[in-house]
Amino acid sequence: MPSNRQVRLNGINIQISEQGEGPLVLLVHGFPETAYSWRHQLTALADAGYHAVALDQRGYGASDRPDGIDQYSIFHLVGDVVALIHELGEEQAVVVGHDWGSIVTWNTALLRPDVVRGVVGISVPPLPRGPLPPLTLSERKFGADFYQNYFQEPGVADAELDKDVASSLRRIYCGVPAAEPSPGFAGKYDEPETLPSWITEDELATFVEQFTASGFTGGLNYYRNLDRNWEQTAAWQDVPITPPALYISGEQDAVRMMYPFDDDKRAIVPNLRGVVDVPDCGHWTQQEKPDVVNAAILAFLQGL
Repeated sequence: MPSNRQVRLNGINIQISEQGEGPLVLLVHGFPETAYSWRHQLTALADAGYHAVALDQRGYGASDRPDGIDQYSIFHLVGDVVALIHELGEEQAVVVGHDWGSIVTWNTALLRPDVVRGVVGISVPPLPRGPLPPLTLSERKFGADFYQNYFQEPGVADAELDKDVASSLRRIYCGVPAAEPSPGFAGKYDEPETLPSWITEDELATFVEQFTASGFTGGLNYYRNLDRNWEQTAAWQDVPITPPALYISGEQDAVRMMYPFDDDKRAIVPNLRGVVDVPDCGHWTQQEKPDVVNAAILAFLQGL
């Protein structure tokens, strides 16, 4: 079973869940999730001879939640990953991310390739720095009510999602488009009568307890730095991600339609070792199809 503890990184407390001994594999969750989203991977990696560590990223779960929006930039998030690798006594790790965690791990491999033995991105592919700020591009492509643009106004999405945490998470995780959508993010989805097979009521209750305690503001602040990140990473325009890489995505993941893994994205990962398309799988990849994801990660690790 994984054990939990807190570590001090970059002036804040970060909660980690860890299991096993061996080469370090760091697991980085997305929105709205926590380290608990990697519960199926921690044991599988530990059993295969790895030190598997999942963190609650800053703003999430039992980790600290700095007040300032500017405390959630890509440099802060990558800084936490690098500091954690060193705090755990290692010079390098394989970094695995899902959703926003993928953005963090791709950027860790970009900004600090010296600490990354290999990088696995799940759902979100490596995203080249575009010609315009991301929120300008998303509004042009998807409209002003696109969720990433909706998230920008402090307090608005926070209040919507906090109002009924259990309902918000049920809607978001199940992703059943609403017949009559209500305003907001979770309101785009109907609340299902029963949960999908990949998550139990007890597992959902764990996430509900965590987000009831933490709120959603920390995670939303990641989106509020999208344009700031673009401005501050100008020096990395067109720089390739050089560590060995693997990309995994569910065939029914809506992210595939928003950000298809096309030639532009492949071009920035010259050491791409594979692409895994997971059948009958939506966005919550490592929770929906843990056996497929675990096998893909382990095969990639064995090839390093």
